[in-house]
Amino acid sequence: MKYIGVILLVWFATNRAGQDIYVCKNATVSLYSKAPIEDIDARSDKGTSVLNTATGEVAFSVLIRSFKFDKALMQEHFNENYMESDKYPQASFKGKITDKPDLTKDGVYPVTATGVFEAHGIKQNRSIAGKLTVANGAISLTSEFMVACKDHKIDIPTLVFQNIAETIRIKVNAAYSAYK
Repeated sequence: MKYIGVILLVWFATNRAGQDIYVCKNATVSLYSKAPIEDIDARSDKGTSVLNTATGEVAFSVLIRSFKFDKALMQEHFNENYMESDKYPQASFKGKITDKPDLTKDGVYPVTATGVFEAHGIKQNRSIAGKLTVANGAISLTSEFMVACKDHKIDIPTLVFQNIAETIRIKVNAAYSAYK
C-alpha cells in the first residue's frame, strides 16, 4: 500500500509537470540589418523553445548555420567572418517571464523575460519584451529585440562597415505544443 502511494505521487507530479511544459521545435527566428549599401535579411525556421507555464521559465536556441540568406556569399560571410559558426554554433536565451499572465484564458499578453542571452560565445543579462498569445488553448510567443554587435564581440571590419549595421533586429515566433 505504501508503494502505491509513492507511485501515485510520482505519477501525479510527473503528469502535472507535463501539463505545464510546452515545446516548439520549429520556431522562426529572423535577423535584419539596415545598412547604407545593402540590407541584410536572414531567417531560420529551426529554432527550438521550451516554455514552463507553471514557473514562467522560457528557453530558446537556434543554430547559427540554420539562417538562410538570399545571397549565398552573404550567408558564407555571416557564418565564417562574423558569427564564426564553427566555433560558436548557436545563439540562445534562457530566462523567466516576470509577472506571468493567466494562460488559461484566451488573449494577448505583453510579457518580459529576464535572463541570459548568448551569441558569439558572449553571455549578456537581458530583459526581452514579447507577447504571449492564447487562442483556443494554443500558446504562441512573439518577440522583437535589438542586438548590438559590439556587445557580443562581433567584429565588423572597417572595410565593410557600411554594409552591416551596428545593431541587428531579431524577431522570434514560436507556436507551442504541450510536451507529451
